Amino acid sequence: MRRWLALVLAGTVTALLGGCVRPHQADGDLTDDWPALHPPALFVPATDACLPRMSSVVQAASYETVDCARSHLAEAVHVGSFTGPVARAAQRPEPGSAALRTARAECDQRAREVLGGDWHAARLTLTMALPTLAAWAAGARWFRCDLSETDSIDNTRPVNRAGSLRGAMVGDSPLTHRCFDPKLIDDNLNYMAPVLCSEPHRAEFVGVYLERDMPWAAFLRIDQQVHRRCMALIARFAAVPDNSDLPYRAGSIFYPPSQREWEEGDRGIRCFLWSDDRKLTRSMKGAGPEGLPAG
Repeated sequence: MRRWLALVLAGTVTALLGGCVRPHQADGDLTDDWPALHPPALFVPATDACLPRMSSVVQAASYETVDCARSHLAEAVHVGSFTGPVARAAQRPEPGSAALRTARAECDQRAREVLGGDWHAARLTLTMALPTLAAWAAGARWFRCDLSETDSIDNTRPVNRAGSLRGAMVGDSPLTHRCFDPKLIDDNLNYMAPVLCSEPHRAEFVGVYLERDMPWAAFLRIDQQVHRRCMALIARFAAVPDNSDLPYRAGSIFYPPSQREWEEGDRGIRCFLWSDDRKLTRSMKGAGPEGLPAG
């Protein structure tokens, strides 16, 4: 094959040189006849897209989205960008860093806007996804915020669902935490079984408060302060005085973020009213001193 190509090329050259056609002359500039190449585009995941699987690190090669009407594990509700000094850093932000806490706060705000309420108050979890280390080294500076439905307050592992979460907390949402019948082993809480508030129960979700920023190890040492903050929420929820009688009306159960969520920047503490001496058969919202008596 090479010999045949050489013969053809030789014949062509002979014809050109033996005829009247002037041979092509190079102009000495080897670049002006070629269009400029565009810089390669960096991969950025889509927002308002649903995901068949989840990962804390997104690889372009395995990236996939599905129609939100189909079964999926998560919904990307926001894609933000790291800016300032962190964007110029060679290292990707990791859990515990101020940059990741700032990004998490942006995710939290966007999730609330999409849902129409605080995701902490429902069977939902908010996670973040980042570029690979190689993508970060190549210039990727995005972070993605993913919302997922969970099985329960105790099992926060995402479950498959169909349908977008947009507006999912507007009105009487089935995802919202309400009343529970806690199951104990000895004096330790095993899990919270959700029930209708008209059914006998001993616990009710009353709200969320944001704890101040501190290391995870320090947070583990302030359980009494967390209990006191939750008791204040219980008093407001039940419309009873926040005074020395309050501990005789109810106790508290609280669910903090996991260590990973805390180190990412989540400071939301879920608080529950706990009735250890009697079963309740209605919501304690606005019950007043008569509905939630002392003693």
